[in-house]
Amino acid sequence: MLLNQFLVLAAVLFCIGVYGVIARKNGVLVLMSVELILNAVNINLVAFSAMTDSISGQVFALFVIAVAAAEVGVGLAIVLAIFRTHKTVDLDQVDLMKG
Repeated sequence: MLLNQFLVLAAVLFCIGVYGVIARKNGVLVLMSVELILNAVNINLVAFSAMTDSISGQVFALFVIAVAAAEVGVGLAIVLAIFRTHKTVDLDQVDLMKG
């Protein structure tokens, strides 16, 4: 497969993820959109790594996956805290949590 096909796929995933972060008010959907963005980055890293016959992009993609797993854990904890206090996961309610 050509590099262009992987880049187009990653660009589409990235655009969908950015739209999801900007347009959504639900906390869980925002986290899913951030995951789409990180997966697009991983596709680019692996594609360029395969093109240059280097393993460094694939190793860096593993680190991105580890950071994404930690981000999901912390993000879901924050969303659960918002849900417990406000009974909604609407991110417009976050400003009510200010001291």
